[in-house]
Amino acid sequence: MGAFAFGLSAETLAAWLLRLKGYRVLAWRSKHPVGEIDLVVRRGNLIAFVEVKARRAAGEAIHAITPNQRRRIERAAESFVARNPSLSQCDWRFDVVLVDGAGWPCHMQDAWRPGESDGQSEN
Repeated sequence: MGAFAFGLSAETLAAWLLRLKGYRVLAWRSKHPVGEIDLVVRRGNLIAFVEVKARRAAGEAIHAITPNQRRRIERAAESFVARNPSLSQCDWRFDVVLVDGAGWPCHMQDAWRPGESDGQSEN
């Protein structure tokens, strides 16, 4: 399977995993002038901006999210909320869904906070 197709299937798996966990998908591949967000999901008053990483080994996936990429996602999240003012009172979180070569998704809630240097805490 090509890298692009593998990435798309990983995003689909991530969306289904999050739906099964009670989240509603608000946006998929949300593009903004400052960056792109793979998935934006909501559960109650919480908005999660989700980066999906697909690699043959899960350990490789988490290291593929660079500090620059986190900053781009953070700016894109600000843009998303600015475009959707009804969400301005919601709490935000940045999550990661890792998908390995076997296709098993791993949801890391609150994977980083804006301004953190390494962004690799796990809940």
